[in-house]
Amino acid sequence: MLKPFVASWRTTATACILVLDAIGHAVSALIDSDPGTNPDWNTVIMLLVAAAGLLFARDANVSSQESGIRP
Repeated sequence: MLKPFVASWRTTATACILVLDAIGHAVSALIDSDPGTNPDWNTVIMLLVAAAGLLFARDANVSSQESGIRP
């Protein structure tokens, strides 16, 4: 089940970095000292959608057999 994520570690790592960046954008705007500051939700959602796409993507150097798509 985790074989595609492990085989395509580059895209999985990039997806994780994007999720952390989205969380960082939201949290930094929420915890600053100005109560009028709101997170840019468009940026947060865009980063999460990009992360979801990369999470299910496959590295260019990984074959279908290596990722477990085809036997």
